[in-house]
Amino acid sequence: MRPWLCGVERGSVMGVLKPLSSRFTHPAQVVAIGFGLAIATGTFLLTLPIATTDGESAGWVAALFTATSAACVTGLAVVDTASHWSVFGELVIAGLVQAGGLGIMTMATVFTLLISGRLGLRARIVAQAETKALSMSDIRRVIRKVVLFSLLCEVLTAAVLTGRFMIAYDEPFGRAVYLGAFHSVMAFNNAGFALWPDSLVRFVSDAWICLTIAASCIVGGLGFPVVFELARSWRHPRRWSVLTRITVGVSVTLLVLGTLVFLLTEWRNPKTLGALDDSGKLLAAFFTAVMPRSAGFNVLDISEMHPSSWLATDLLMFIGGGSAGTAGGIKVTTIGLLAFVVWAEMRGEGRVHVGHRSLSDTTQRQAVTITALGAALVGVATYVLLALTPHDLDRVMFEVVAAFGTAGLSTGITADVGTAGQLLLVLLMFVGRIGPLTLGSALALNRRTRHYELPEERVIVG
Repeated sequence: MRPWLCGVERGSVMGVLKPLSSRFTHPAQVVAIGFGLAIATGTFLLTLPIATTDGESAGWVAALFTATSAACVTGLAVVDTASHWSVFGELVIAGLVQAGGLGIMTMATVFTLLISGRLGLRARIVAQAETKALSMSDIRRVIRKVVLFSLLCEVLTAAVLTGRFMIAYDEPFGRAVYLGAFHSVMAFNNAGFALWPDSLVRFVSDAWICLTIAASCIVGGLGFPVVFELARSWRHPRRWSVLTRITVGVSVTLLVLGTLVFLLTEWRNPKTLGALDDSGKLLAAFFTAVMPRSAGFNVLDISEMHPSSWLATDLLMFIGGGSAGTAGGIKVTTIGLLAFVVWAEMRGEGRVHVGHRSLSDTTQRQAVTITALGAALVGVATYVLLALTPHDLDRVMFEVVAAFGTAGLSTGITADVGTAGQLLLVLLMFVGRIGPLTLGSALALNRRTRHYELPEERVIVG
């Protein structure tokens, strides 16, 4: 028996989780209501005249779009954040981002505990809390760790950014602290709102700012369970859980491949990487590969990139980051599981193995379901937005995937898709933020045992 299972009684786990799971029979209801209330509150606050620099109401469409983008930690914007919103408006946006990021992480953690109990698996998160039995106090302790960990990461990021803004850009102390704190919240929560019209393009060659923000985005996007398991046993990869192995493996692979793709396609583009030296190109390509995990910042002009780079970004945004983290998309764990399923099928193996573990049929079906529904939603939304706007397919699909993956990147058409198009993007951001978590939780919590089997029939596939 593994160390973290010692003293954990199955009866005590199930005894605590049964009333919890009955209270959260439909996870989508809890998450949807919470995010809906946050968006409604943010929309009201952003329609106030005090929220804009000119003292006039922003209008309900711009306020709703911005509030949804902030609460769903996306970063898409129909108005320039720095020039349109006042300090009050910027603080509202930052508050929504913080609430959205922490909310999705804590909800994901609670659902992880519920799912682990329902499926009869011992939650590794219990070991991280060093408990002997799962109880309400343990759940509070785990959530407290999530909050403290998030705030610590944001404080460290803000400290580095503040110092850099003061030393390299002669910003006054108060302004430097404000810029550092605002962008640290955006980075860790993978939101992407920036207080400059060109996002972070002016810092394209500044390794201190680029690498600090990229690191914060990566840590926030990995997910709480993975980060704490790595902190505990990073020297012993053989002891990692399947979740950590897949999350780390797929994340590193996507970062390397993304960096190489952007280097190859944009190397000679004078409007993106072409104007930089070799080290600057590598830094900018790496940063650009990190951001589609749903971070949303950019140091290159997205609208001037090659269509092939847009397609690569679409794929990265659709996949997103890790489970139980601040990143969006269908998650790297989902695409990693599908890769193992395909590999096992190509080899003719009856079971799917990851390391020294086998994957259940239920887990495989969940991964297929989430991917298929996500792809279908993106396809339908792309068709509708194409019908509503005069823009070409490349730009429309980029916008749709960025909204669904809560990535926040854009080719520059967000403000030009009209009211109907912006409302469609609002819906995509909302579904993209709560969809994968609630759908995955609902599928796992809604297991039914069939007491009979129908005759099997072979169907031609392909």
